[in-house]
Amino acid sequence: MKYIHGFCILFVFYLLIAPVYGQTVTSIVVDKNTNTPIPYSTIQVSQNQGVIANEEGRFSIHLNKISNGNDSIYISSMGYQKIALSIEKGIDSIIFIEPKTVELTSVFVSDENLTASEIIEKVKEQLDKNYTSNMTQKNLFFRQSDFTSIKKLNVDFKKSTIKELNKKFVDSVTRLIPKKSEYYIETLCDYYGNQEKNKIYITKAAELYDKNNLGSMDALSDRLEKIFTENVKPDSYLKIKSGIFGTKIQVDSILENNEEMSAAKDELASQKKDIKSQFSKYRRMTLNWLFKNLFFNDKSKLNMIRKSGRYLFEFVDYTEIDDQSVYIITFKPKNKEDFEGTLYINTQDFAIMRMDYKNIKPLRNFKLLGLTYKEHLYSGKMIFTKGSDNSYVLKYLKNNIGNTFGIDRPLKVIEKNKHVKGKRKQNELSLDIDAAIHSTSTYEVVIFDSRSLPENDYTNQKENTTIEPEYLSRYNPEFWKGYSIIEPNAAIREFTAASENEL
Repeated sequence: MKYIHGFCILFVFYLLIAPVYGQTVTSIVVDKNTNTPIPYSTIQVSQNQGVIANEEGRFSIHLNKISNGNDSIYISSMGYQKIALSIEKGIDSIIFIEPKTVELTSVFVSDENLTASEIIEKVKEQLDKNYTSNMTQKNLFFRQSDFTSIKKLNVDFKKSTIKELNKKFVDSVTRLIPKKSEYYIETLCDYYGNQEKNKIYITKAAELYDKNNLGSMDALSDRLEKIFTENVKPDSYLKIKSGIFGTKIQVDSILENNEEMSAAKDELASQKKDIKSQFSKYRRMTLNWLFKNLFFNDKSKLNMIRKSGRYLFEFVDYTEIDDQSVYIITFKPKNKEDFEGTLYINTQDFAIMRMDYKNIKPLRNFKLLGLTYKEHLYSGKMIFTKGSDNSYVLKYLKNNIGNTFGIDRPLKVIEKNKHVKGKRKQNELSLDIDAAIHSTSTYEVVIFDSRSLPENDYTNQKENTTIEPEYLSRYNPEFWKGYSIIEPNAAIREFTAASENEL
């Protein structure tokens, strides 16, 4: 009987704590003095587990994922008092933290009185010790946000010998092409390995976009194919000219006039399906590319440490990150380099714990014969934390990339056929195109847990290569319920695709 009584007590206790430890907490971290959200705060549940608040100060964490029997979470942010919150007592939807005054204690007393440049030299000396390329297992959440907008699209109709390809049709095409599009893809996964070899196991993924944009373009493609089929001879070839350049395309390779074309269409559909099925491969490749561009790697664009002689460094102040005192040092190029920003450097081991950067000029700027390409944006931040082996591991990464592509050239599409008596030229479409397309991609990675990975464990690790993301036409907060992620910003939360019927 006493066993039954004991069981009942345990059961009642479980009922009391289950609602607490089984819930997902979503909160905003706010400055107590100014009532403004604090971006990129750290929400820590153990030495190697935690999340990062987004740029709006919002975070979400699922409490039943917390290991080691911890009964508190810890909120910290650069320059603020660290606080502990009891899980049992509940976590408020708004969490206020106070600014912290950094005292110049003996931590900062040194016989050397280092200059900014001398501090950077010590950073370089400690790079290999502070950041390793050893194999690790990272549990992470990865969000990619793509935005495309057509800034200019002027198509000046000149001439057409095909009645369907008239000015009215060309104008309708320019109206049909979506002027703006958004695409979001979110992935929760484990990433294994290092820069040289790596694997990925995806737990869950979603993609958020408007299918209507794709539907409109598919309808346009079908319409153009029908026009070509009815007006262009199968044994013709097309000569496409833009300015002084031209190329030939055999028409019977693009018209649906036999079984080969049907087979080609089937193959194309199969390729699209194959691309979808390789979702995990492309996520792995993109993550690897992001990790290779961390500042301490040789091929990174961020060369302010490896080529420090090309930059000017200035000591600004002290602050604290994760209870560690840090130097605040700004950098900017002396002459032709690309970046400026701020470094937060540990005063004891000279590790860069945080880096904020942005380009001050286009990284690429190409212009030739009416074609232009400009990579005008490359900015972001990196936040690192010290691991159990005293080396530093990436905690949060944000990378913004923006570019513009433009074309201002005449375009002629000429049908020619050498098997027809008389003139070889059969049809002609002539246009002037003046267009500019702007695109921006933002990559965010938050790493919840990172641990060393023995070679044997890496070899035995399997990938789920057939997983596909779930399509969402609007943001659904229930999709990630029960998982810790980096909270979406307002643009994602408010995204809603147009109705499927609004075509």
